[in-house]
Amino acid sequence: MILPQTYELVLALMILSLICLGSWAGMFKLAGKWRFELFYLDFAFGLFLTALIYSFTVGNLGFDGFNFLDDLMHAGKHQWLYAFLAGVIFNLANMLLMACVAVAGMALAFPMTIGIAVLLATAIGAISGQPGNTLLIALGCLLLAVSVALSAAAYRMTAVVRHETLARAGKAKTTRRPSSIKAILLALFGGLLMGSFGPLVEKASGGDIGMGPYSLTAMFALGVLITTPVLSIFFMNLPAEGEPLEINAIFSTTWKQHVLGLLGGAIWCTGALAAAITISVPLQIQPGPLLRSVLAQAWPLVAAIWGILIFREFKGTDAPVRILGVLTMVLYLCGLGMIALAPIYVAGKG
Repeated sequence: MILPQTYELVLALMILSLICLGSWAGMFKLAGKWRFELFYLDFAFGLFLTALIYSFTVGNLGFDGFNFLDDLMHAGKHQWLYAFLAGVIFNLANMLLMACVAVAGMALAFPMTIGIAVLLATAIGAISGQPGNTLLIALGCLLLAVSVALSAAAYRMTAVVRHETLARAGKAKTTRRPSSIKAILLALFGGLLMGSFGPLVEKASGGDIGMGPYSLTAMFALGVLITTPVLSIFFMNLPAEGEPLEINAIFSTTWKQHVLGLLGGAIWCTGALAAAITISVPLQIQPGPLLRSVLAQAWPLVAAIWGILIFREFKGTDAPVRILGVLTMVLYLCGLGMIALAPIYVAGKG
């Protein structure tokens, strides 16, 4: 299998991962008026297909004589299960994230949901005894928490402004102001799940019989593919946005929407595989902890930039909403930086 051997290649893969993980949901927005439940069916298939293509091409090349199937057979069956279960948990988390995107937009859903995920992952790391400066971790978590709160406040203000605009135009279905609780709950549960599957990935890839990046991604993608139809039907019957939907609505989807759904899955898989590859290489050719953490976890800001600049999700809102959106991203980035620096400046050693 092909793995990067130089610092420059590792850095390039990290940047590729950052862009891909922050951009895949843009395919859903580009598809126009399309329910995310239908988009996700194509997304899951595109993800799995891309994982197989990478595994049987790039995963079989190189000069080490160790190909994708060798790696898969070398791994323990428990490692297979861990990777599959990680894909299952991620899938539910990601569908909740997509539901939040459908309700609140990319610019607010991604920082809010992934901010919660990073908070949980940091807490799990602290409880498990990972070294780090307690003050920096606490300040980083505080900044992330404030970022999440500002994102929720910005969504609330955006929803009110849009409702008032519709009311003045006589197009509002009710005079009652919209509640922001739906988007917040979707982000909360999505973030908690998104931050919880990391230990399963570590178990799947750790040890002498751990899975390599290609086999790990393929088994993870299988978990996504198998559970997607069930989860999609669930969300169709209990929709986060709009009316209940029948599964046969997939046949009214245009070819362009199908292509965008498949492309979304391919983009996500490319980003996830690139991230898995960079984690698997020696630390000597990886960037420093601060840059590594930012490149690995700042992709929600790329998604937010898509929402703000490309899809104009703050169009028609007041200046305070735009200010809160910018503050959300700044605080998120600062919080990540502090948490990344915490292992370097361990109390009494920094």
